[in-house]
Amino acid sequence: MFELLLNPKKGERRPWSLFLVGFFYAVLSIFFVNWIFMNNPVFKEHLSILIIMFTVILSIPFVYYIFKLEEEKDIFEIERGRKLLLIRTHRKALSALLWLFLGFMVAFAVMYIVLPKSIVIQDFEAQINQYCAINSNNMKDCAARYGVTGAVTASLTEKQGHLINIFVNNIYVMIFCLIFSLAFGAGAIFILAWNASVIATAMGIFSKSNLADLPKAFARYMIHGIPEILAYLTIALAGGIIGIAIIRHEWKDEKFWLIIQDSIDLILLSIIILAIAAVIEVFVTPTLF
Repeated sequence: MFELLLNPKKGERRPWSLFLVGFFYAVLSIFFVNWIFMNNPVFKEHLSILIIMFTVILSIPFVYYIFKLEEEKDIFEIERGRKLLLIRTHRKALSALLWLFLGFMVAFAVMYIVLPKSIVIQDFEAQINQYCAINSNNMKDCAARYGVTGAVTASLTEKQGHLINIFVNNIYVMIFCLIFSLAFGAGAIFILAWNASVIATAMGIFSKSNLADLPKAFARYMIHGIPEILAYLTIALAGGIIGIAIIRHEWKDEKFWLIIQDSIDLILLSIIILAIAAVIEVFVTPTLF
């Protein structure tokens, strides 16, 4: 029902409206999961993951429609004999999906700040652990500082340099975006929703749970966050387009290899953007904040 409230074609014409959709889906998921599962002795241990899953469930129909429209654009361009320029062809879809991501992120950040600490610890436990794994030399102490107790894995930063750790983590996210988009089409939205919640948690931690400091936290993480997310969205679209080409059994046709060539170019471009974003995150952002 929710995906019918806003037509995907209208979403491309008014990309900013996707911010409201993403914000609504994320907040609805938090309230729904807490209402249904908070008192369940098993599920309450995994609320942070359930919230992401429900956000994805709400978003997949809408994102699928956007991907379908973009796939139709490629087919149309190929049949007219035009060489694909995916960034130009899909810029409106990328803008719409970026606004959707920002809606997720701002909603998660606001809820992290305004909800009682006891609820925040349960709703964002996995995200806090992920934040500590990326940013702290002692993951266990970092997690305990923000209220998370229990088993945690060794921090990657104990084994690798901070820059390498961030870049490797971003590459992992990119690979999963590609795999999920190839296998499930709109399934890449899971990776994007998860990443939005991790960034939102970092924003909440940086602002020290003060809503007035949220704009500053937003600026801090968006300096490198915007190029990262654009890279992930581009990968997701490229993977979805490759998947459609495979389904259509066009590997003996020149059309298929044209799609593969452009998609590989996009993947390489995304890797370069992620490397630049990692450098910005490590060396530029700390000097500004």
